[in-house]
Amino acid sequence: MHDIYDIIKNVEGIYESTTAFQVLKDFERVLDELDLYVYKNWEDGELAEGPNIDRHWITCKFFWPRAKMPDPMGGKRLLDYDCKVSYQKAYLTQPRKIRKPGDIRPGTRKGKLDRHPIWIVEIMMPKKLVAEIYGSYADMKDLVSEPAQETTQAQPGAQPADAAVAGTAAPAPAGGAEGGAEAPAGGGTI
Repeated sequence: MHDIYDIIKNVEGIYESTTAFQVLKDFERVLDELDLYVYKNWEDGELAEGPNIDRHWITCKFFWPRAKMPDPMGGKRLLDYDCKVSYQKAYLTQPRKIRKPGDIRPGTRKGKLDRHPIWIVEIMMPKKLVAEIYGSYADMKDLVSEPAQETTQAQPGAQPADAAVAGTAAPAPAGGAEGGAEAPAGGGTI
């Protein structure tokens, strides 16, 4: 059984630790790169526990309402990449919203605790996989930024790209400072 307060403390711990936050972002990047969110209900999951970092594994637990079980084919996709996936039925304990006097716990001013059925999906991901996906992501980021740098460093006197493709020089403005008069076809002066 999971408690909503434990989940909140876990999320607060992630925001306080830059390492845990970075690891969780990398974990999610792997799930995204493996196209896990294509499968039904996977995008609706919430973090219940983790990331727990071991020597060779990163482990996270996510939860869904029991009626919205994530598609098991998504978990099967992770198995192809040496991840370990387990499903478990559990309950989430949450305080009830107080709307009437019967919603209050006796002797307190807090709402009664309700148990909501949920699915817990534990994903154990190899650190090696996270490093490979992150490495390819960093390489792709470098490739995307390199062409932008090349186009901004054009040499002076170079032809525009349209003229270079056509094989002609860029047309010079006709008529000098007045700018609208064209030279006659014979090349003479007016």
